Amino acid sequence: MAEAYDPGNIFAKILRGEIPSHRIYEDDAVVAFIDVMPQGVGHTLVVPKAPSRNILDADPATFAPLFAVVQKVAVAVKKAFNADGVTILQFNEPASGQTVYHLHVHVIPRFEGVPLKPHSGQMEKPEVLAENAGKIRAALGN
Repeated sequence: MAEAYDPGNIFAKILRGEIPSHRIYEDDAVVAFIDVMPQGVGHTLVVPKAPSRNILDADPATFAPLFAVVQKVAVAVKKAFNADGVTILQFNEPASGQTVYHLHVHVIPRFEGVPLKPHSGQMEKPEVLAENAGKIRAALGN
């Protein structure tokens, strides 16, 4: 049996404004914000407002607006950081590496010869996150 969605997860709290975030995009269905433990410069998370643990239990209507924003953010982070490419990651359940149980997509600018940093639990300096968020918002035109 699938586990129930927990409205107390950290992304739900960010969506409700209970925890601050460096938001770079928001519409009626989706929010995008900087990952506080980035695996690379400009690592951004794209999160639907609709509650679901992951792709396995999400309403299919969630995907069109979610992935439209994933593409928009991918284009923006590539431009903002003059990246060589963009990695898109999405994890489902503990065996896959999922640690926050609210559907989300990682968008990470990539550079030739630069590996992703490990997900160490080390938080980036707030001023670096704010600067990177500003670069992405500028690339989005907002």
